[in-house]
Amino acid sequence: MRAVLGRLGLMPLAKPLTSKEGHDILARDRYRCQYCGLDGMSNFENSLVMTVDFVVPRARKGGKKAENLVAACRACNVIKGHRAFNSLEEAKAYVLNRRAELRQEWEGDTARLKSPAMSATP
Repeated sequence: MRAVLGRLGLMPLAKPLTSKEGHDILARDRYRCQYCGLDGMSNFENSLVMTVDFVVPRARKGGKKAENLVAACRACNVIKGHRAFNSLEEAKAYVLNRRAELRQEWEGDTARLKSPAMSATP
């Protein structure tokens, strides 16, 4: 299979993590998002949003070596997406900057929706 894919110029993605591998990474990082710092052990709801992120995405030939895997909340994992970075620090800077931008947009949108002009009916 690998040889056939190689001849086509394609390589298979790294195999997905097993449940044990995922739990090992989350335990190693103490269930804390390595991007925003969300504490997945502080309450049940936070624990539900914890995932494992490939720092160098599988789609970019990132392997499932422990040094390429970090605990991440779902929001940070989605924000980072399939972007490739040279280091966790670069990825973290991008994610935190993008979160700040999204927060500003959200605050502006919600402020407009809450304004008296928006709630007045003609």
